[in-house]
Amino acid sequence: MSKKYPNSPIVEAICEFRLTSDTKWDLTISGLVYEKVKKNFPKRKQRLIQRVDTTQNAEGRKHHLSTEERIVFLTDDGKSFIQIGSYLLAINCLKPYPTWKSFKSKIERAFNTLANIVDIKGLQRIGLRYINLIEIPRSTVGLGDYFQLRPFVGGRLPQVMENFIVGCMFPSSDEQDVCRVQLTNATSEKPGRSAFLLDLDYFLSKPQAVGADKALEWVETAHQQVETIFEGCLSEKLRKIFRR
Repeated sequence: MSKKYPNSPIVEAICEFRLTSDTKWDLTISGLVYEKVKKNFPKRKQRLIQRVDTTQNAEGRKHHLSTEERIVFLTDDGKSFIQIGSYLLAINCLKPYPTWKSFKSKIERAFNTLANIVDIKGLQRIGLRYINLIEIPRSTVGLGDYFQLRPFVGGRLPQVMENFIVGCMFPSSDEQDVCRVQLTNATSEKPGRSAFLLDLDYFLSKPQAVGADKALEWVETAHQQVETIFEGCLSEKLRKIFRR
């Protein structure tokens, strides 16, 4: 996100493009992309990724687990990488998150490289996701002191929770897009601290609503929306921790 906090909580940022199946795709594409990006992403690896696909029919919702092979091109330090899968392009940045300008330039370079190699017929999904690990230097905290998004517990229930998960789906752009926001507790590696995961996943909810020629414009708009929602989740007390 463009608002650079000195103590940024971002542990991973991901931008993902899933192409429609009518796009011509073959096994040579990853090699062609690598030839174009290897100066900045010289390391090359192969990974197997497990995916859970959900389908809905008259009998209800079904989940299908599948394994997907991806070719990964990494920077020398491994902090940024490009993933190529079947009809998929993803760009990842790990902590320390640079700036939006830097991350966006990597997204543009990777997407334009693919678009120059492949005639992209359509985009099934575009997503921009930020995973934040928030650590507060106290062993116990009042969630209301730090988060605008938090679980509500009625006065007749215990107010101390050992574990929790809360989430929302916020529609945007006339319901063309959705931002899924989830907050849950986590474990800190440092004693005397409380940790939380704040996961913001902004994605195209209407397949093929955005053409390949408008994909990068969509990514810029998505970032603006994610930044607004991220800031809306925080209290000023938490912002002060990020500014230290």
